[in-house]
Order: sequence, then C-alpha cells, then structure tokens
Amino acid sequence: MNLASQRAGWSRLPLRAAAFVVLTCVAILGVSGWREWAAREAVLKGAETEMANVARSLTQHAEDSLDLLDSGVVGVVSRLEMDGADATTIGKLRNLLDARKKAMERVHSLAIIDDQGNWLTSPGTIATTLSDDAFFRHHQLSPKREAFVGHPVKSLVDGEWVVTLSRRFNKPDGSFGGVVLAAIGSRYLSHFYEQFEIGRNSSVTLMYGDGLIIARNPNNEKFVGRNVGDTPLFRDPSLQRPSGAYHFKSPLDGAERVSFFKRSGRYPLVLLATVDKEELLAPWRAAAISRMLYVIALVMLIAIIGAVLVRQLQRGQRMAAALVEKEAHFRLLAEGSSDMVTRIGLDERLRYVSPSSNRVVGWRPNQLIGTDALAGIHPEDRPQVQAIVDALKRGDMEEARITYRNGHRQQTEIWLESTMRVTRRDNGSVDGVVAISRDITEQKKLETRLETLAIEDSLTGLANRRRFDERLKEEWARAYRDRSSLGLVMIDVDHFKAYNDEYGHPAGDACLRVVAKSIAAEVQRVGDLAARYGGEEFAMLLPNTDAAGCARIGERIRSAVHDACLVHATNPAGPCVTVSVGGAACRPSAERTAGTGSLVEAADRALYAAKAAGRDRLMMSGEIMNLLPKASGQ
Repeated sequence: MNLASQRAGWSRLPLRAAAFVVLTCVAILGVSGWREWAAREAVLKGAETEMANVARSLTQHAEDSLDLLDSGVVGVVSRLEMDGADATTIGKLRNLLDARKKAMERVHSLAIIDDQGNWLTSPGTIATTLSDDAFFRHHQLSPKREAFVGHPVKSLVDGEWVVTLSRRFNKPDGSFGGVVLAAIGSRYLSHFYEQFEIGRNSSVTLMYGDGLIIARNPNNEKFVGRNVGDTPLFRDPSLQRPSGAYHFKSPLDGAERVSFFKRSGRYPLVLLATVDKEELLAPWRAAAISRMLYVIALVMLIAIIGAVLVRQLQRGQRMAAALVEKEAHFRLLAEGSSDMVTRIGLDERLRYVSPSSNRVVGWRPNQLIGTDALAGIHPEDRPQVQAIVDALKRGDMEEARITYRNGHRQQTEIWLESTMRVTRRDNGSVDGVVAISRDITEQKKLETRLETLAIEDSLTGLANRRRFDERLKEEWARAYRDRSSLGLVMIDVDHFKAYNDEYGHPAGDACLRVVAKSIAAEVQRVGDLAARYGGEEFAMLLPNTDAAGCARIGERIRSAVHDACLVHATNPAGPCVTVSVGGAACRPSAERTAGTGSLVEAADRALYAAKAAGRDRLMMSGEIMNLLPKASGQ
C-alpha cells in the first residue's frame, strides 16, 4: 500500500513541477508588467510635477508683468487727475510713455484716451490701432477705479495680438475723464517662454479666461488668436479648479499631451504647460521593451529548466549548470544597464562595478573594484549614506533609496540617486549590498533654478515678498519659543516716483539695485533676511535683535544710501537719493495676543513718521508693546 502511494506520488510529481514552473513564469511576467506600468506612471507623475513648476513660475511672470504695467498706468492716472489733461500735461506724459515703452521690452504700447474716445497720444504709440475698444466702454460705464484686463485684441498696425490693462481717470468734478491704456504683446510672451527647455515637442500656452490663446511657444504666430474655449479645460466642471494635471489630445496639433494648468487668482488668465506624451514615454518604452525582452528570455529559461527538472530530478549537475546560467544572465542584465550597478561587500569594498561606471562617475570598473565604496561621496552627505549602509548590513532594512553628491573624475561634483538592496547567503545571512546608481545632476539643477525663481526678486536679487512673509512667520514662532526678541526695519526710497519721472525707468531700476546692495551689505548673520517688500519699499528681518540693534542697522543703511550720492535733483530732502527708515522690535513671548502683522504695522508706522518728519531719517516705534493695542483695535 505504501509502495502504491509512493508511486502515485512520483507520477504526480511532474505535473506538480510543471504547474509550479507555469505559476512562476506567470508571476514573473505579472510582477514585471506591474513594475513597468508603475515606472510608466512614475514618468508621467514626474512630468506633471515638472509642468506644475513651470506653470506656476510662468503664471507668476504673467501676473508680475501686468503688475508692472499697472504701476506705470497708476502713475499716469495720478498725474492726469492732479494736473489735468491739457496739452502741456499730455505732451509731458507722451514723452514719458515713449521712454517707458523703449525701456521695457514687455510693453507693446501705452496710450491715453479722453472721455470722447479720442486718442491723446501720437499714432506711433497706439492710436486707433486695436480691433476692439471694449475696455473704453467698460470704464465709461463703470465708476470703479481698479485695473481692467481686457479681452485680447489684435493690433491693426503690426497685426500682433496684445493683452490690454487699463484704468479710468476722472475729471476734477469726479466725472469720467478718459482711460490710460497699456498692452503686452504676444511675441514678447512667446519669446520669454523659449527659455524653458522642457522637451523637444513641449509647449507653453497662455490663454484668456474664455479660452482665447494669447501666446504660445512654439508656433506662436500659427496658433495665437485661436479660441479653445470648447475644450474640456474650459467646459468640464471637474477642471474648473485653480490648478491641476490635465491629460488631453491637443486640438491644435492632434498630439497627446501631459500637462498642468494654472489659473491666475488675480487676472483672467490660464497658463497651460504641456509635454508630448509620446516623446515623454519614448525612453521608458524603449527601456521597458528591452527589460521585458530580458524577462521573457528569463521566463523561457526557467521554463526550459523546469522541463529538464521534471524529466531529470536526480541530476544535480544539470541543476547546478542551470543556476550558473541564470547567474550569468543576471550579470548580463547588470552590464547592459545604463545605470551604474555595484556590489558592496561587508567590508564596504567594491566587489563588482558595471561598465556604465565610466559614463556615470568617469572611472573604469577595474579602477574601482577593491576601493572604498563610500570614498567619492561628499563629506556632508557621507554620514547619511554610511548610516543606511550600516542598517542594510545589519539586516534592519532590505532596500533603501538615497540621493547624495559624489565626485566625478572630470567634474567637480555630480548628484547620484542610488537604490540599495541587501544580498543574502543560502542560510539567510547578509553577505553584501547591491547598489544601482543614476546621474540626476541636471534634474537637481532644474529644481534649484525653479526654487530660486520662486523666492528671489529678479530686479534686486533680494528675497521677494513671498519669501519675506514665510520667514517672518518662521522667525516669529522661533522667537516665541526661545523667548528672544525680533526686529524689523522698513526702508522706503524718498520721492522715488519723482526720480522715475525725472530720469526714466532704467535709472529707477538702477537706483533700486544700489539701495538693495546697501541693504544686503548689512546682512551679517545667517538668520538675517533682506527683502524687497514692494515697489521702492524694502524690509530687513533681524532675529534676536532688540530696538537698539535695529536702530544701529537702520542708521547704517540710511547713511550708506546717502553716501552713494545718486543724483536726485527733485528730492526735497537733499540733492541725492535718500531713504526713510522705520524700525520696530518686540518679544513675541510677551505679546501672546499679537501676531506678525503687529510688528509690520509698528515698523510701518515708524516709517511714515520718518517721512512726516522730513524724510532721510530713521524713526523707531519705541517698545512695540505700546503699539500693539492700537494694532489690534483695542
């Protein structure tokens, strides 16, 4: 009976072995297919992230451009309402508008229109050269004074599409006096977008809120003026959010696109940054096909080995040969990979290095084998990598991924991303680590560039208003925890509008850079922050600084600007450019009901007090505790 059972078991053994081989092959193919699909999704997700960064940056650029136009328009409106729209004033303003147009590449045209719709500026500026005047009717019928961004229109002079920004000005009796108009050209925006190299067949499109294309790169002349308002981006309710990823087939060129859209929160603009899906997935597809071919070859090898094992279960030699062949195949995979594959022993020496090391780090495999695996890592990053390697050697983790700086034979430094995984002996003990490393230096450079664009003022090189607000909150919280003081100095260029009117916008920009340089020179500590607060106003955040310290630094800044001796003939405070400075300091831990706005308001009050006292001077708010009840309305 036992013999019969044994024979039955032997007769079923090939079927069981065959079933095991089939299940193994299916599992390998399934896992490989899933991993390739996950890699594809990772590529798409990475593209969405990159497009999101580009869309946010370019939306900010569009908003900043309109803000720049608006600042000029506001100045002209103020002059018209103060001096009137007589021929003398118009003549002066015409010269000013011409100078500003020549100084700023992004300005397509500037104009003044009276209450009857007559163009008061010369035909060379804009004249009756637009295909639509809805902006004039808007201001004629609406008493509102805010800026109006009109529907894109086509210039009848040069055929260029432009976006208009206009403001109403009133007569002395408060009635409608006319319109001041400024416009940005489509070609400028398209040319600016050429700076962002996000793909060979990528595109950046700026549209009006109803879907009319304002500017596009590439092929701006071909697509500008088209209306895509019937696409899902403007019709689908699920896409009517401020921003998000958007996969679609372009109605313009028929290409499948991976994109990210960003709607401006301040103007009726939509920015769409896209990359061609086929182009994006081409490297992944080529690599996936190559890897799947290897997997299919491996599956076929396993099937062959399984068939042999079914027939010859007693032949250990055949099994050993199959295992050797399998190991050789995996070695072939490693040496054929574009990533650098290394094997690290328990003594942290390199036991194996793939040929791609010559491309990644500039060293041939025979030059690296036997050397310290962590020798080329940047000293600041080495402790972190060392800790991960130690944890893998102890068996605390099976796999880890880390990014770090590494030396290159021909370059100063590169960034590597390494995936590390432990290898084990037959008894389960760890015998080393396998690392797969790839060069991500260009990706890091792009990330650094985008981060800089997000926090730095492009004109002065100081931190921008967004960065200032973030750091103010951080330093307030830190000062509250540490029970330390926090100081703030506000600086404003005296009569800067008069300076701009007298010497022109380029000179005004140069003046702001000189002032910014004087302020930046006072940044002596890591925690200090100099920022452009807005227009000609600057701010300096001084952690762990009391009122006396703020006063010393504020006075040095005022003196440095004065000593720069920038000629300012129309400055009542003196013959050169001067600044008014206001300072305030407090201990957040002693002001539990106050917030960051209280400190800003106190410094701002001190600044206006300096202006009222004759400018070119420093005023301190005193102990901010006396000002906080006023700031909170008590």
